[in-house]
Amino acid sequence: MIWVGGHIQTSLGKGFETNLKAILAGEGGGEPVRRMATDDDFVTRCVQSVMCACGDRLSPTDKETVVILSSTKGDQLDLWTPATELCRRTGNPNPPIVVSNACTSGVCAQIVAARLIESGKYKAAIVTGCDIITEFIRSGFDVLKALSANPCKPFDAERDGINLGEAVATMVVADETWCKERHPEPSMYWQYQAGSIHNDANHITGPSRTGEGSYRCLSDVLTNVSVEEISMIGLHGTGTLYNDEMESIALHRAGLSGTAANSLKGYFGHTLGAAGLLETMLCLYALEQGLILPTKGFERQGTTYPVSVSADVRKTEPRESMQFVKLLSGFGGTNAAVRYKRCNQ
Repeated sequence: MIWVGGHIQTSLGKGFETNLKAILAGEGGGEPVRRMATDDDFVTRCVQSVMCACGDRLSPTDKETVVILSSTKGDQLDLWTPATELCRRTGNPNPPIVVSNACTSGVCAQIVAARLIESGKYKAAIVTGCDIITEFIRSGFDVLKALSANPCKPFDAERDGINLGEAVATMVVADETWCKERHPEPSMYWQYQAGSIHNDANHITGPSRTGEGSYRCLSDVLTNVSVEEISMIGLHGTGTLYNDEMESIALHRAGLSGTAANSLKGYFGHTLGAAGLLETMLCLYALEQGLILPTKGFERQGTTYPVSVSADVRKTEPRESMQFVKLLSGFGGTNAAVRYKRCNQ
């Protein structure tokens, strides 16, 4: 499976280039959430993102293409309704698939897409992530005392909680051979290598103190790959005391403490069902430009084990063998990771 195209819309703007420029300019963080008004607004933004992501490379009406919606809540508990409406408005003839697995949803949805394509059931997948920050969602985090009144500070010694944010992100992926037949022109692209989902069965809201689930995900996606081959890791990095500590432990256990990493929560807030897609694609896009994006809010190491994040943008040499890992964790003990490799078509 390869990454064919994508689209993002965040508080910083629409598209990869706009968001990249805003990040490099130090924008974002601490912005109030601009709530989407209605359920229809939720679907409309997903439809717009799908059409932008598909462009002229893939038609959502293709019977060999499946639509996957990643969302933790949307604005209702019935996520099947907006998913079916998304298919209707884009003309997709297949029943949609909904992935709702807490904050790991966006990474889990990529893994589901890969499994469907590898099984031969579909040739391509349109994976869209979106969430609306309702009072229900806000109050849930507030009860846990997980919200920060200040811009979040992932992995920092003074971190005190998360910021919430809204975004919509769409990733288009396809079978490699099928894609080459349709678009034979040579280009650089990112190939899905591995994915893993584990539940650490620790607590409904608290991560494993040993980072067990995240460690097992990392171990799985790094099978037959040396640590030195990984160009960077996109972390969950919420800015909460326990999540950041758990990730530092998991990275240490996996031998990845010295591998370049980042968290993008300081720019967009925690975008829930969109996070795994938004952060995966933006990191891949930045790596194409030879950049490792900074971690906004980070000043001083605040976890037991070091994590190689930086408040400054770092340069890396784009090369064919670049590999990227995205790691997320969520309520209910869920953890997920994916690995992509840059290849020459």
